[in-house]
Formats: sequence, C-alpha cells, structure tokens
Amino acid sequence: MKIKTVQAFIVGGFRCNWIFVKIATSDVVGVGEATLEFNEKSVLGAVEAIGETLVGEDPFPIARHCDRIIRNNYWRTNVVLRAALSGIEGALYDLKGKALGVPVYELLGGRMRDCLPVYANTWRPGGTNRDEVAAKAAKIVEAGFSALKFDPFFPAHLHMNARDRNDAIAMVAAVRQAIGDDVELLIEGHGRFDVQTAIMIARSLEAHRPFWLEEPVGPESIGALADVRRHSPVPIAAGERTYDQFQAEDLLRYEAVDVLQPDICHVGGIGELRAIAMAAHGHLRPVAPHNVNGPVGNAMTLHAAASLPNVTILETCSVDAPWRRDITTEDVHIVDGRMQIPNTPGLGLELNEDMLAKYPPREFGFHHYSKIGYGARSPDAVPWYTIAGSEDETA
Repeated sequence: MKIKTVQAFIVGGFRCNWIFVKIATSDVVGVGEATLEFNEKSVLGAVEAIGETLVGEDPFPIARHCDRIIRNNYWRTNVVLRAALSGIEGALYDLKGKALGVPVYELLGGRMRDCLPVYANTWRPGGTNRDEVAAKAAKIVEAGFSALKFDPFFPAHLHMNARDRNDAIAMVAAVRQAIGDDVELLIEGHGRFDVQTAIMIARSLEAHRPFWLEEPVGPESIGALADVRRHSPVPIAAGERTYDQFQAEDLLRYEAVDVLQPDICHVGGIGELRAIAMAAHGHLRPVAPHNVNGPVGNAMTLHAAASLPNVTILETCSVDAPWRRDITTEDVHIVDGRMQIPNTPGLGLELNEDMLAKYPPREFGFHHYSKIGYGARSPDAVPWYTIAGSEDETA
C-alpha cells in the first residue's frame, strides 16, 4: 500500500475557515484537520509541500513520517508547520484505522473511557447586557450542558479600570446565579491582561467559584503567567497557543499552569497532544484540550482523549455553521453532559467532498480587541450535535 495523493481543502466555517487534509492510497482514504485561524493560505502551502514528500510512501509508519517532517523543517517550532502536520498525521491515523478495521484509539493503546465531559463555548450573545447573557447561559444548561465558558472582559487589553472590572465581575455573578452551583463555570481571558490586572481579576472571581481562569496574560511570557498563578486563588488554565511538547513542559517546569490546554490542530496532531498530556500527567496536572475547530479536529481530539488518563473535560462549540452537518458524516452525541467517543473504524467520519465547494472560505478578522466582537459571528449558527433527552434530540 502506497500513498497516491495528499490534498488540502479550505472550507468556510462559523468562527474561522476549516482546513481538511485527505490522503489516499489505491484502496483507502484518510482525512485529518489542519485548521489554523487567519493563516489558511500558509497552512495550505505547507500541506502541499509536505505532501509531495509523502507520495509513494507506505502510510503505516506514522511516527517515522512525523519525525522526518519535523526534522527536515528548519523552522520546526512554528505553528504553521505544526498545523499542517496535524492534518497530515490525522489523515494517516484515519487511513490506518480504516485499513485495519479499528478505531484510531485502538492504535493508541485502546480507550480508557467511553465518553468525556464537555463544556460549551460560542454561546454568548453579543453586547454587554448582563441579564441577556445570564438568560442565554441558563438556556445552555437547560439544553443539556453541565459546564460553560465565556469571556466577560471583552474588549479589554492589558489594563481594565475599576468600573469596567466591576461590570465584568457582575456579569460573572449574574451567570453564576442563573446556572446555579452545580454547573461548572469557566472564565476566558484570551491573554488580555498585564500581571497586575490579571491578579486583581483572579481575586475578584474567587467568590463565584470558577473552574478556572483561562489565559489571563498573553502567551509570550511564561514568567508573567507563573506570577499570576502564584497570586491567584483560582486555578489557571493555558496552553492553546503552545505548539509542541517542549513549550508545554516549560509551562509545567515553571509552575505556570494548573490545567494544560493543547489544541490538536496546532501542536502537530494526535501524537504530540498525547506527549503533552503525559508530560502533564508526570506533574499530576490535568489536560483539557482546546477544541473549537471543525468536525475532523473534534474527532481527532476525541480519539486522543480516549487513550489518555488525565483528560478531564473537553471544549466544544455550542453552535456552529449550519452546513457543518453537510460537509462530513460526523455523528456526535452528548449524553448527560458527556460527548460519546465513536467506535467506528478510523476517526469515524468521512468528508462529503461534493459539498465542500459549496462553502468557500470566508473573510474573518481578529476581533478580540475591537467593538465588533461576538456580533461578528454568523447569526445563523446552529447546534451540530445530538443531545440525548432533548425535545427534538438536538440542542
């Protein structure tokens, strides 16, 4: 069995464009995901360049291929390379699992769990009206989620004056009251703050019992993040902008995080996410993968998480583009706040290639620090999964 073709597709999504990778032999096709927000063309070029070196090769020695790809790239720590590798490695695992008739997690040593707790992201309405935000949070819980995350600090950068800080904390308080004490509340920072502001915010959040405060400072300085963690009364999560196991190990070594959040589409794929998770396990730190990419990335993350002992919770988009259900055969079920792990061969889904061209790439801007904010996302977004027990079996 030899690799005949390596192709990449860019498809318009809800919060970003998705990048899918397809690797084909004469008999089997595998798919992976290489989504990297706002860098689609760079990743597409990287996939094409790497793909040329794989044509004619045996697809089964995945670790050997990944090691060679990294070794032969002088700029081996950059996120464009890692994203491209994520899609290629995911497609190779999918292909191998399908060829052998087993789920990908069986290639990783078997699954340790059948399902994984999930928290909802992308649910927050636009605007700053705390009553509207709290009401929407309550609806997310009613729909079947037992944990949710949002950023109440939008669009702050570095510093936040007392009035704005108080308004943000009041929104957190309103959400906590709306969802009750038995629902986990996760607070996103998007790397907004300087150390002083981050510490003040962390202390103000303590009364509302957050599961964590995520990325309180930017990813540039591990020392700054460690400073915040030393003074924070709430757990600190970070790592979605960490691109390999060596950077993740620095976060652990400098005691900068309580929870690591690698993104399978940004770190180099399933193998690298597992390496990061096991490094965290050596410090008895949990891992909660960053997971707001597309359907194939979600499947890759589920299979990796199935094989790991210390994945505690998984991020998921509560809504996505209405055509997400059209472009793959994805079939995701959430039961009692837990996403079920598929047991079909490979990653458990196929691309509907005839549908991909119907949803071309869209123009996306970076809105974390602008007034456009959440309102920039498509208003026609819908749930893309099935929640058992809901009235229409969808959220």
